[in-house]
Order: sequence, then C-alpha cells, then structure tokens
Amino acid sequence: MAERGKYIVIEGHDGTGKSTQVEMLHKRLSKEGVEAVEIHEPAGVAIADELRKIIKNGELDRDGETNLLLFTAARRELFRQVIAPTLGRGAWVLAARNWRSTAAYQGYGEGLDIDEIETITRQYTDEAYLNPDFECFLSLQSKQERTKRIAKRGELENPDTFESRDDDFQAKVENGYLDIAEKDGLLVIDASPSPEEIHEEIWKQIQEIK
Repeated sequence: MAERGKYIVIEGHDGTGKSTQVEMLHKRLSKEGVEAVEIHEPAGVAIADELRKIIKNGELDRDGETNLLLFTAARRELFRQVIAPTLGRGAWVLAARNWRSTAAYQGYGEGLDIDEIETITRQYTDEAYLNPDFECFLSLQSKQERTKRIAKRGELENPDTFESRDDDFQAKVENGYLDIAEKDGLLVIDASPSPEEIHEEIWKQIQEIK
C-alpha cells in the first residue's frame, strides 16, 4: 500500500500570489521526483468548474449562506474526485485555497458564523481536508500592490463577486485571515518580497514534512 501523499495549502487574499507559489512548488517537487497535482479552488473538476462560474458572476443576487453552500458543494466534489484519490495513491496535492477562504470571505467578510462554516465543511468533506499537512497564509497589506497584481491578470475590467467589493469588505477579509492564523497557530508569510524569496521560505518549511 502506497504511503499517503502530502496535502499542502497556500492561502491568502486575492492578489497575494497563491497560484504562483503553487506552480513554483510543483516544479521544484517534480525535479525531485515527487508526483504532485495542482488545484486552484473552487475549480478543478467539471461540476466545481460550473459552480465556480456561478460564484464568479457578481450579477447573480444571493447572500453569504448561499455562497457558503456553493463553495461547499464544489469543495465536496473536488475532495471526492481529486484530493482523496491523489493522496491515496501517494502523490501530493498542492492547493491554492481551501475552506479557510470561506472562513475569511463569508465569515469575516459577509458575517457568517465561523463555527457554522467549519461544521458544514466537516460534514461534507473530510478531516483530511480540514487538516492539511502544511498550510500557510500569504499576507499583503498594501491595497495598491494587491490591485496592481490583480490587474496583471487582466481581471479588473471584469472583476469577480468579491474582488469588486469595497475597501471595508477587503479589509475585513485580510484581517480575518490574520485572525484565523493567530487563533489556529498558522504560518503567515509576507507576500511583498519577490516570488522567488517567498518560494524559498515555503520550501524551507516543506522540508520539515517531507
């Protein structure tokens, strides 16, 4: 029976460089002969991709509870179809985001109860999903820098539901991430240095679980 793979999660606000770090980590692990799969929540399987289109459509009226249920449905299928079988065959899963995003955005940003978010996530996913082998938050305090990075992705003319919200909402989300990290003892990494510097910090931490 293959040894279980490692589940790595890189979290943080929009524009902090999560996807970049997942890609860099994937390349480095591949060079070392470690099989890994990248996922970028809430997408990754057909049904989750369709739910993501709904989630990203800011013209569809809904509340925070509905957002929680949409994200949880996508997350359940992503765990069932990709994360669990990948870990089961001994490969690594490298994720940009997991349920902590919903805690930050729907909990702190939209005012939902954090315990409710965790309870629903636990009910429809798995303990392995809620407890990665390694998890860190990328934090970027500068609104201007975040906006500039998002602009490089070409998304400002068509912002999603959450990127387009006001500064007060964005501040709640960022502070929510920091509060979650403090309460749960999670690593926070400054996202203002170069991607290469951030990668080296993450890589150093990864060595402890390899």
